[in-house]
Amino acid sequence: MATDVADLSDDRKVLSLSTAQLARFNPNSMTTPLFRSRRDAEIATLIYAHAPIFAEATSKTKGAWHAALGTMFHMSSDSELFVPNPGPGLLPLFEAKMFWHFDHRWASFCNQTARLVSNEQKSDPTYLATPRYWIPEEEVEKRLTERRWERKWLLCFRNVSDSRNERTFVAAILPRAGVGNSASISFPRAEDTRLIACLLANFNSLTLDFIARQKIPGMNINYFMVEQFPVLAPSTYNETSLTFIASRVLQLTYTSVDLKPWAADNGFDGAPFSYDPNRRAQVRAELDAYISRLYGLSREHLCYILDPMSVMGEDYPSETFRVLKQSEEREFGEYRTQRLVLAAWDAVESGELH
Repeated sequence: MATDVADLSDDRKVLSLSTAQLARFNPNSMTTPLFRSRRDAEIATLIYAHAPIFAEATSKTKGAWHAALGTMFHMSSDSELFVPNPGPGLLPLFEAKMFWHFDHRWASFCNQTARLVSNEQKSDPTYLATPRYWIPEEEVEKRLTERRWERKWLLCFRNVSDSRNERTFVAAILPRAGVGNSASISFPRAEDTRLIACLLANFNSLTLDFIARQKIPGMNINYFMVEQFPVLAPSTYNETSLTFIASRVLQLTYTSVDLKPWAADNGFDGAPFSYDPNRRAQVRAELDAYISRLYGLSREHLCYILDPMSVMGEDYPSETFRVLKQSEEREFGEYRTQRLVLAAWDAVESGELH
């Protein structure tokens, strides 16, 4: 965002990166991150000191998570498999626009047009989002068998983004179904499903999104970008953190009957959790605060990630979640996420939240 020669005299915008630092941020591609300011680079350096990249190009095991990435069905080359109406032996075909953070019922198709699902609809645990197309179950099973994936659910993320969005990187748990190529599937290997819940919380955290905005220059999220995200290793989590994170992720994800297998794999056999937007905002804030601490960040670091100007002054040449802030100020009269996340940080720090 440096657009004038005069920017070269602004110490807040000028920084130098050594080869070693480039290798820390992007060891696979050795490309330069997109830092808006010196402080952005400093905090990114700290984050990378506490977490390895998600998948090393030279690693046969694909990093600590042993997670391969892939797509299932391409909307053009596989279109002959798509069926416009539901029927026996057919599964829904999810597209990226149908899910959001921790929510696989974000949008539903009606007359080939995607519309956001209302909170009232989501309050019904039997309500399922309607896809644009259905896909033969045997085709889904064929592709998942090739991946040696036996779970009855999928960990997916959007392949597209935009700087005008409230958030950049979006992941969710989907039922075992078809997935169009606007979304990708991660196939992590972990015996304890609670670790997958921790991975999802990490993917959807503000801290990781802060880094994602420094990696993604346009609308397409390529695998080499995701593979170089700093993702907390499975060894980061002890029994206390597993319980804290997984229990909250389950509340956010298991809101409808089609994710009962996901709940069962997490050791929960009860009914879906109620979809309460206010409670969800609180739970997400608790996860954001907790994840940021696992990254080794201080409260001041978290304040900066939420809003650089709140720490550095109104004229500081950087921004993070401006669109989210403006959206919440219009809807709630305040930057609600900032208030909830910092309050959750204080509660975890004091031991009130555990």
